[in-house]
Amino acid sequence: MDKKLQGRRALILGVAPGNLGAVIARAYVEQGAVVTVAGRRPDAVQAVADEIGAHWQPCDIADGDSIDAAVSQAASAMGGIDIGVNTVGWGLLKPFLETTRDDLDRMAAIQFSGPFQFFQALLRAMPDGGSIIQISSVTATIMFDDHAAYMGTKAGMDHIIRCIAHEFGDRGIRANSIAPGGIADTPMSGGGMAFPPVHDLYMREIPLRRPGVAADVATAAVWLASDDASFVTGQTLHVSGGQTLRRNPSLAEVVGCFSPPPA
Repeated sequence: MDKKLQGRRALILGVAPGNLGAVIARAYVEQGAVVTVAGRRPDAVQAVADEIGAHWQPCDIADGDSIDAAVSQAASAMGGIDIGVNTVGWGLLKPFLETTRDDLDRMAAIQFSGPFQFFQALLRAMPDGGSIIQISSVTATIMFDDHAAYMGTKAGMDHIIRCIAHEFGDRGIRANSIAPGGIADTPMSGGGMAFPPVHDLYMREIPLRRPGVAADVATAAVWLASDDASFVTGQTLHVSGGQTLRRNPSLAEVVGCFSPPPA
């Protein structure tokens, strides 16, 4: 069977053992890509690289110089970059009125200004076209309580992706977002999904009646990076089992799953 990414060169940011970035990286290697994985913790990134047979670079998305160095070194190691994926996120849950300026500055660095600079660096390293992919969230579309800073920056980056698609399409650049729902087997949301009452809450809101897994998102990331999606750009691809047709459970419903029943 032909490999969909044979000979492509991919840089994936936000990689650590067991997380979504690592699953996407493995899928890209399996589909024939040469891959560089990058992330804030060098030991974690190297562990993934050694396991899947990839290059690796340290990269802190909150540091512009670190971003530029990682992209430049990845391009040098692989002889160029055809695919760039940002999987970094910070799942802050905090009431709106308690969210501090420090919280906002950190969230902006991780989920807005950092990704913006990452995509700038990618565009400078991709003169002959390529695929840029941002990992977004269903919460950029549907509500979840006490999550405004996270949701707002994810939604903002979705629009930046549309701007990239609009401004750089004539260079052969395709830019798209993938918006997962809750992923049952990754660190950010997997713990809650493993608790049967929380699992049942979400199943009520997902038409396909199962939680997402990282492989679902990786399949979408392979497709968007491949020639099969060569006329797809400026889009947000929801990989959530149809959850945006309904809603997220409320925070009160989730907390109620952990409360003892009344006497």
